[in-house]
Amino acid sequence: MRYTDFLNDPRFIRWQLIPDEETNRYWEELLRQHPEWKSEMDEAISYLKQKAMSRNDLSDLEREWLLHSIQSASVQQKRKKQRLIYRLSAAAALLLLLTVTGIYLFTTDKNNFTSIPGTELITGEMLQSKDIRLITGQEAINFQEDIEVLLNEAGSAAITQQNKEVKTVEINRTPLSSLIVPYGKRSTLTLADGSKVWLNSGSILEFPPTFREGKREIRLLTGEMYIEVAHDRKRPFLVHTSDFGVRVYGTSFNIATYGDAAPEVVLVEGSISLKQTDRKEEMMIHPNERVSFDPSTGSFSKTAVNVDSYISWKDGYLSLDKTPMTELLKRIERYYNLSFNYDQDVNLQKRTCTGKIFLSDNLDNVMTTIALLSSTRYENVNNRIYITND
Repeated sequence: MRYTDFLNDPRFIRWQLIPDEETNRYWEELLRQHPEWKSEMDEAISYLKQKAMSRNDLSDLEREWLLHSIQSASVQQKRKKQRLIYRLSAAAALLLLLTVTGIYLFTTDKNNFTSIPGTELITGEMLQSKDIRLITGQEAINFQEDIEVLLNEAGSAAITQQNKEVKTVEINRTPLSSLIVPYGKRSTLTLADGSKVWLNSGSILEFPPTFREGKREIRLLTGEMYIEVAHDRKRPFLVHTSDFGVRVYGTSFNIATYGDAAPEVVLVEGSISLKQTDRKEEMMIHPNERVSFDPSTGSFSKTAVNVDSYISWKDGYLSLDKTPMTELLKRIERYYNLSFNYDQDVNLQKRTCTGKIFLSDNLDNVMTTIALLSSTRYENVNNRIYITND
């Protein structure tokens, strides 16, 4: 048995990340049966501590390997016992935070956080959760968890909640109905024509119960959505925002109109055109292109992109390619309903991340992954988040 065999064994990684009585007994018994393996095991443990724990020396391959090990351990533990997830996350985060150099010191008092003076710091706090709201006519219906809304041509909606309970609601025909998805929540909406919309956190969408003959129109007041438009030659599909309109010719695309960033559209397939409300000129967009809008100049700019980086959120993960820390944390803020304070730490904000982050329900797992990808440190103390430089 070589030391590399231990490093490729998920059970060994899990033992080092989150030791417990069961894993301790397993490896102790293994050593009792094979004492000749002890030196190789010690070398594997030494490698894990000295290489994987030293962030500055981590190669891309080693970083990917360690990240995969953490996520694999998390999944396996979740299948065993749900109540162990928090302990797993905390242990994995603690292992990643500790280094032999001891640059930072976290106090043993859980009510305080202490770092060496001069440390770059980003802090975050969890905000109060709000309900998803479906407003139709004079009625407002609240939902505490994410929902799936399915409209039919008869003007009613079947709403499926996370507990799989289905609620039927009659949609008022005038005026437009609204689906309000606050930060920390997400929803899907299947329109009466079969077009499907994924709404990200912090979004407000206005839509009719059914589409009239001649055209189909919806309005994204704010937020982000991904939509797969049902093909219908007789009825063009229009998406309105406060800055521009999108004319769809049978396609799927992502559109973001948050107030703290430039509005943008990313085309996955098909074809669309963009046009400002008060102008006649249209800009055609082709697949794998991103168009951003500058409200100050009223101009569009087009670039070629990897669309996965812009639409992966709908599938529960973020795909990052040298993504700035500030941009990533802004997306995390919306997705988990957090608020980050960047202070004056310019160098820390300039760090970038490359890789995939799975947007699980466990925030500690997500923030630990961000720390690994950005070579920073993360600590969660009484629902207050601390990110420091490595």
